[in-house]
Amino acid sequence: MSVLHDYFRAPDPSTAIDWAVGPGGDWHQHGGLDDYGADWIDAKNLDPFVVLGQLIAFARAVPFDARSTSTALLWPDEQAWPYGVQRPGRESPWDEGLTLVRLPEEWVTALAEISDEQMPRLALRWKDIEEIRFAEAADAEGYIEVFRALARRARDHGQGLYCKSVV
Repeated sequence: MSVLHDYFRAPDPSTAIDWAVGPGGDWHQHGGLDDYGADWIDAKNLDPFVVLGQLIAFARAVPFDARSTSTALLWPDEQAWPYGVQRPGRESPWDEGLTLVRLPEEWVTALAEISDEQMPRLALRWKDIEEIRFAEAADAEGYIEVFRALARRARDHGQGLYCKSVV
């Protein structure tokens, strides 16, 4: 089983939920990011917590700490399944295998500010992390370029970056 991650920009969390989950959070009516003309990238196994988090740490020249990952869960709503209560039924959004998080603004800034000069060094470090293996540094660099471009477009339009993950 694998988890796939799509990163996209949107003007606000409500719009991100409509695009990634379905109108008003109705996952039964979900189409796809292309249906809304969303600016998105298919990042396959590059999760927003550990894999992207390490790239952000490298770009900011700070140690990576998975516990300090400050993405905001937008979907499913944590309140829809309060901890300590019986597991929700089959028609619960928790059983759909879809999550949506908003990346912190500091991460968008860090990605957008990656310079061309930093790119090769970041790619060399990122390609060797334990959680994912890129065939070549050029593959890692290609993803960094794509993330940087998406972050710059989000920043330039005053939008946030979001990650839709599907099991």
